[in-house]
Amino acid sequence: MENSEFIKVVEEFGSPLYIYEADKIKFQFKRLSNAFKNVENLRINYAVKALSNISILKLMKELGSGIDTVSIQEVKLGIKAGFDSNKIIFTPNGVNISEIEEVSKLGVQINIDNLSILESFGNKYPKIPVCIRINPHVMAGGNSNISVGHIDSKFGISIHQIPHLMRIVKNTNMRINGVHMHTGSDILDIDVFLHASQILFDTAKNFKNLEFIDFGSGFKVPYKNGDIETNIDELGEKLSLKFNSFCKDYGKNLILAFEPGKFLVSEAGSFIAKVNVVKQTTSTVFAQIESGFNHLIRPMLYGSYHEIYNLSNPDGRERFYSVVGYICETDTFGSNRKISEINEGDYLLFKNAGAYCQSMASNYNSRYRPGEVLWAKNKAHLIRKEEEFEDILRNQIEISNDSIF
Repeated sequence: MENSEFIKVVEEFGSPLYIYEADKIKFQFKRLSNAFKNVENLRINYAVKALSNISILKLMKELGSGIDTVSIQEVKLGIKAGFDSNKIIFTPNGVNISEIEEVSKLGVQINIDNLSILESFGNKYPKIPVCIRINPHVMAGGNSNISVGHIDSKFGISIHQIPHLMRIVKNTNMRINGVHMHTGSDILDIDVFLHASQILFDTAKNFKNLEFIDFGSGFKVPYKNGDIETNIDELGEKLSLKFNSFCKDYGKNLILAFEPGKFLVSEAGSFIAKVNVVKQTTSTVFAQIESGFNHLIRPMLYGSYHEIYNLSNPDGRERFYSVVGYICETDTFGSNRKISEINEGDYLLFKNAGAYCQSMASNYNSRYRPGEVLWAKNKAHLIRKEEEFEDILRNQIEISNDSIF
């Protein structure tokens, strides 16, 4: 999209606003598919938690994607979006077994990462095929907050617990049809990921009725000019060789599965907010926008970097600003950033805002969550309205003073 198109859209639908470009999502999906073109059976399951708008899910379905879900609500969203149950995998963590049972009744692939739950489920439903999530004890990402395959992670069944796992499978006579790992986001070293994949292959040899091996995701995207990213083509070439060799030895062509979220939608998303105030203090120039971490929490939660661009004055003289929000506590999007000169009323655009941004938005300070627009075929399509005051009160119950006061 061009600057003028961004401004036209935000002036039509209001600010702050999330905008997603369909062509960029399609490009990333095709890029991942092409990287593994030498694998006979490839399945891409989009991670719904990254961006769960139903229109985005429908776009993923049109691209041929399945979906990876972590809650029964995400499962139901996927079914509502038109996904067949056999195109959905459910990978929860720490949920009650009743939720897993409810999802299994919908015909969705179950992925279990806990020995206790595995034994309970196997005793009750030995005929329902189950995937197991392994923790390879490998730190493949650069951010400990979003890396989930290391030894201290709460996710997965430890590779050191494989003997116990095998006893459960034997005792319950349950069927394991898939093995899975997810090292977490921001994979920096392909060789480390390939090392983790070998651990998964070694685990897979224990099971004779597999249908798929799921390698999770966590492919790093660039956050600024010159930033490193996962070399997806190199990974595709090397992992495909290892996978095809494993299938030959296994005696069966399995499905190679991934569950990308950020990789597919991060770069497709932009967040736009208007500047309320430019405030000079004794040491800093603040650009204070009509938003806060209630709309975009990743910088405060993860220390994540989002490039900030002045849509209204792209060619202006560059100056240094700290871009902050209107939440009544520390609420910083970027400190000491070089940005084209900012004036009150300018629109600032935050890049890489497609993944884990709107999906983690809240009503903190009783603020409204922003709207969402999908830019497709050179046209803006509103896919979520900005909230109104009635939405804040929707599920609140106002009781009379006589009842409690």
